[in-house]
Amino acid sequence: MSDRAIPVAVLGASGFSGAELLRLLAGHPSLEAAFLGAHDAAGQVVGDVYPHLGPYAGVRYQPVDALAPETVEAAFVALPPGESAKVVPGLVEAGLRVVDLGGDFRLPADAYPGWYGFEHPAPAWLGKSVYGLTELFRDQVAGAALVANPGCYPTPVVLGLAPLLKAGLVTGRIVVDGKSGISGAGKKLNWDSHFASLDGSVKPYRVGRHQHTPEMETALANARGSDAADAPTVTFAPHLVPTVRGILTTSYVQLAAGAGADQLREVLWDTYAGEPFIRPLPAGQAPDPKRLTGTNLCELAIEVDAHAAMAVVIGAIDNLGKGAAGQAIQNLNVMFGLDETAGLPTIGVYP
Repeated sequence: MSDRAIPVAVLGASGFSGAELLRLLAGHPSLEAAFLGAHDAAGQVVGDVYPHLGPYAGVRYQPVDALAPETVEAAFVALPPGESAKVVPGLVEAGLRVVDLGGDFRLPADAYPGWYGFEHPAPAWLGKSVYGLTELFRDQVAGAALVANPGCYPTPVVLGLAPLLKAGLVTGRIVVDGKSGISGAGKKLNWDSHFASLDGSVKPYRVGRHQHTPEMETALANARGSDAADAPTVTFAPHLVPTVRGILTTSYVQLAAGAGADQLREVLWDTYAGEPFIRPLPAGQAPDPKRLTGTNLCELAIEVDAHAAMAVVIGAIDNLGKGAAGQAIQNLNVMFGLDETAGLPTIGVYP
């Protein structure tokens, strides 16, 4: 554990993920938020935007481009798609360790026009980033200068499916149903995130077009040790539900011949034995994102539909925790050789 405060920048500190980063950093024993960058909120006082962030109440958001890299040792970048890639290369070249919470460094360059709607502004950097699903790629994260923090939906999906695919216990196409609280849509208001639109409803959106689909496929292929040509095909149907936080994913995949529920659960438990943020559940218990609120935990459960010979893998996280800010801090802890659990809660706010 470091005996000094490591100064870090938070770019995009006025968004939901940025605010959650500040909340967690306020209690971190070794990381200190030394620069708070924002776009629309630049010049405003943090306490006026987020009154709950008492430790930063009198601090002003600065323009993102006002960061002097020599004043910090690392940066969390939580900017909109396409914006992170414009600033991250310069930060890494200046010697900073960077965790990007957006999607700008998760995919191959040719995937961005179709899935994100823009040509990647720094394609040469895509091969220099490490995918930061810490439990599966910890060794690579430890030596990385640039980590692409995973998306919220892919985190429980990949954590649940990767060990089963690697063990050859499931096969074929994967169907993923995802439910997310509205904070996953970001701070900017639109009709779908309006209370009158969302309350009492469940809304599917971007079915077959969501940018987390190729991320799931790529991450599962990498975790299995295969190349992109052998990546599993994922059909993904995300939904908005009338809660603020939480992700629940249910993945359906065909069982391999001879595989059964006990075998699948044993592989899952063995894979994550000793992992502080992964909670595999026994038969008959289901993940619940509500009890994970405010934590960096991921709950996983496996059921088997024997009639259809299908495995059903269920995962839950706090989308702003393990799905964003918590996992970002977990990655930076590893990058600096700190206690991986430093500053990260494992007891949720419940009920």
